[in-house]
Amino acid sequence: MKEYRSLSINILILFIIIANAAFGKNSLEKLYFPVDGKATFETKALFFNLRKIQQTNILVGQHDATMYGHTWSGDDNRSDMKDVCGSHPALIGFDFALVTNKPSAMTQNRSEFMVRRIIETYNRGGVVTMCWHTDNPFNNQTAWVDTTKTVVNTVKELLPGGKAHEAYKNKLKQIAQIAKSIVGADGHLVPMIFRPFHEMEGGWFWWGRPYRTPEEFKTLWRFTVEYLRDSLQVHNFLYAFSTDCKFKTREQYLIDYPGDKYVDVLGMDDYWDFRPDGANNSTLAAEKVKIVSDLAQQKEKIAAMTETGLESITDSTWFTKKLLPVLRYKDSKLAYVMFWRNDNHMKYHFFAPFPGHNSVPDFLKFYNEDYTLFEKDLKGIYK
Repeated sequence: MKEYRSLSINILILFIIIANAAFGKNSLEKLYFPVDGKATFETKALFFNLRKIQQTNILVGQHDATMYGHTWSGDDNRSDMKDVCGSHPALIGFDFALVTNKPSAMTQNRSEFMVRRIIETYNRGGVVTMCWHTDNPFNNQTAWVDTTKTVVNTVKELLPGGKAHEAYKNKLKQIAQIAKSIVGADGHLVPMIFRPFHEMEGGWFWWGRPYRTPEEFKTLWRFTVEYLRDSLQVHNFLYAFSTDCKFKTREQYLIDYPGDKYVDVLGMDDYWDFRPDGANNSTLAAEKVKIVSDLAQQKEKIAAMTETGLESITDSTWFTKKLLPVLRYKDSKLAYVMFWRNDNHMKYHFFAPFPGHNSVPDFLKFYNEDYTLFEKDLKGIYK
């Protein structure tokens, strides 16, 4: 079956090359491919379809949406978004930290639960994205650093020849093992958008820019992709490069960029520009979205707002009055936007509405926009 699928896509590529040569390059829709030339059929289809979708629409996502919600945890086929509008988000985020961080009975149970939720998302036709709040392989401390103390450069120790290189490779082996075991009901590996080392220009993670050089970060990124893709034979990943919102120009955005051969998705996390105690200026977010969108179009990549939201949704019309104009600013083209989680332990830590919240009417307007796509709207994104 795999041989047949590979042959089919190769025949299709050959047909398009011949047709373009005979009738001109605009005779058929252009094909785009991920940085993994051996990516599974479904992963290539996801890349192609997200490239196509971002021209006219946007997927709406949320982190951990089906794992728990504002007042619940572990319920089957439930998310706060579904409770509000009748559909799960089109894209759901999860975290490989449950697989690679300090093992315990809790993390083992949570990781198995997460795998089930990933498979269910794929089976329903949704999209999966994976972040990685990984413990530091060099000192076993958490992803977050104590900025009240001196933070040493440990990124260089993860590179080939470094003291923690083998420890880092072991973490990647854990990711590869689980990624290659997650299979949908159709018998195929579940494609995932892997988003490591996000918000890298900030100072809150051990891989942050204050604690290493841009070249060290690029080398770590390239090694990560090559080791997963070429050595461990993981072929169901798209790779997302996701900065924070500290940049103001394309040159600043690209300071840590490892190169087009190692990135499928250009993304940005932005909470600060929306926060009343932050920049409180959504125009700043819009201008940065436009930078990311334009770069992705030029590089033939996917563009996304990989994390955002207004904690506690203190503005009841935030989704249509603040966020929507940012996403569509100057014809920006984003494939997806992802809200952060709705925590079931912290009362005020939520980024999507739940039944009874005063932002529900506005979110339903956001949901009913032709522009926004939720899980119910996705048809054959892996075809």
